Amino acid sequence: MIKRLLIANRGEIAVRIIRACRELGIRTVAVYSTADKENLHVKMADEAVCIGAPPSAKSYLNADACVTVALGTKCDAVHPGVGFLSENAAFAEKVQKAGLIWIGPEPETIRLLGDKVQARATAVAHGLPVTPGSDGAVSSEAEAKKIAARCGYPVIIKAASGGGGKGMRIVYEEKDLAENLKIASSEAQANFADGTVYIEKYLVNPRHVELQVLGDGKGGVAVLGERDCSTQKNHQKLIEESPSPGVSPEMREKMCAGAVSLFSALKYRGAGTIEFLASGNEFFFMEVNARVQVEHPVSEMVTSSDIIRDQIGVCAGLPMEAEPGVHALNGWAVEARINARAPGKIKTLHIPGGPGIRFDTFVYADYSVLPFYDSMIAKLIAWDSTRERAVKRLLRALDELKIDGVPTNIGEQKTILSSPQFLSGHFGTGLYAELFQQ
Repeated sequence: MIKRLLIANRGEIAVRIIRACRELGIRTVAVYSTADKENLHVKMADEAVCIGAPPSAKSYLNADACVTVALGTKCDAVHPGVGFLSENAAFAEKVQKAGLIWIGPEPETIRLLGDKVQARATAVAHGLPVTPGSDGAVSSEAEAKKIAARCGYPVIIKAASGGGGKGMRIVYEEKDLAENLKIASSEAQANFADGTVYIEKYLVNPRHVELQVLGDGKGGVAVLGERDCSTQKNHQKLIEESPSPGVSPEMREKMCAGAVSLFSALKYRGAGTIEFLASGNEFFFMEVNARVQVEHPVSEMVTSSDIIRDQIGVCAGLPMEAEPGVHALNGWAVEARINARAPGKIKTLHIPGGPGIRFDTFVYADYSVLPFYDSMIAKLIAWDSTRERAVKRLLRALDELKIDGVPTNIGEQKTILSSPQFLSGHFGTGLYAELFQQ
């Protein structure tokens, strides 16, 4: 059994992990930067240790410091949360070599899936459809031109490592290919220390759909339904919902079958997500995130599960709580990410309530939003029996949510959720640009 666990992360995911650990009887150790000493996860953990200066590279991305703190505080395990070191195979190996339990897939699995070129090839080997594109990394302008001509414009250049829209460029004409190839590679190198890129056919206004998966590490796989993440700005997700209004029963069955085949063959352990782009009646494999996702609450609410608790338990060697197979979904859940548009001190915070409402955050009144990290400060999730009711409930909760002192995107979220396009359920990743004319 795990008695003490270090959380190598910050913010709302760290708070979420602390809550799960308390219910499991596990004591927690938080790490934090000098700027984060007033963060809620620092206050909630049983122990907290400062590991460096505000820039992530000097604190939350310092793998050696995290392992040193874990050993020094007599932890049994390390949970990487989301982002930062969560999909870093070298960090996972450091944790395991130190004799600690890694809350995540095996390092070799992370390494395989973290390289999108290799992941794409693995998906093909398991019968999953992929968009037309390069068979591997693109190393020259001449090669890129040949691939793009074969696919047909527009094409998208993607970083082989990382995500979050970094190292990603859309090209509509051949004359712009060379410049964007260089920019994408430079962005990839700067953000992920890997300038490798590849090319795919760019699907115009597709749906972005992902499946939540849990694996027992022995080949057993549970699929906790799909999430629709099509509402995004510059490839950054804004609204997520489960199930997806754009996935037919036939498409869902095929997606789930492919996911089970892939994750079972990998003997995947813990929480993971397989992502697809869907256009019409077709869907195409995009990537696997070998970690828990920010938007996991919507899956929890439609399956009555605790993904974090199960993730920790499985990695500790306990039987998986979620039964293997494809789980039935109950009702509808919609999540709105609340982002701060600028740093500042939160003067007042009124959290909405009522049936079917969940609010995940790490901020509070008098908390200062920092300029060093991701702009997301909270997630507001609503559940109800139908999509229409869940959306209405989320809009009501957004009306109740009051955050004074820092500008947020609450008004923008209301505009999206109230739009005829969103309410119809017939939209793709171009919805934000369409509504706000960007």
